[in-house]
Amino acid sequence: MSQLLQELLAGNADHAAEFRDRFDSVQNSQTPDAVTVCCSDSRVLQDHMWDNSEPGHLFTCSNIGNRVIQRTASGEAVSGDVLYPIEHTMTETAVVVGHTGCGAVTATYDDLTKGLDEPAGIEHCLGVLKPHLEPALDHLPEDIERAVAINRLVEYNVDRQVEFLRDSDDVPDAVDVFGVVYDFQDVYGGQRGEVHVINAGGETDVDALRAAHPDIESRINRLWEY
Repeated sequence: MSQLLQELLAGNADHAAEFRDRFDSVQNSQTPDAVTVCCSDSRVLQDHMWDNSEPGHLFTCSNIGNRVIQRTASGEAVSGDVLYPIEHTMTETAVVVGHTGCGAVTATYDDLTKGLDEPAGIEHCLGVLKPHLEPALDHLPEDIERAVAINRLVEYNVDRQVEFLRDSDDVPDAVDVFGVVYDFQDVYGGQRGEVHVINAGGETDVDALRAAHPDIESRINRLWEY
């Protein structure tokens, strides 16, 4: 048996000992308070970013590019993993979580600007993102630094995912939809690991958001107004 797997199992033993009684109320059903849609990235700590350690509190999804969109035979639809808690567990808050330096957004940008040759599975994921990110390229200055462009597109992508959820007939109007960015690269000027709110129910204007949500004013920030 590999040393790494042994270490993982040892960590799981500690987890099981700590969480032994925490599953009592959720063994047979769940009613999570929110569904979070994060990027598949080892640096994005989904539960830890919220300091969450309670089973049943958050329904966490992850995929390349924190997408809420999937392709179906009848066209684009809200991804089933995102829609499930909204449809079946009475969850009424959805949070799309992008992150600084996103590899999926970077790859999509590169594919749009110079083309990439990726395995079919990755190409499929980028192909879902591409039509939603491509319009943003017209708004980027020609001399923009690559890292700056990527982080602007991270925000743009979060906005498009929020928009898709809000426009979907499958998502009730009562569901609150937020877009945030997880920053571990000192881009927003706060502490590493902070979450910054960039979109609340489709509103993206920073001044309007701060006026509407003064209790979290310091955590409402954007890099790009396009």
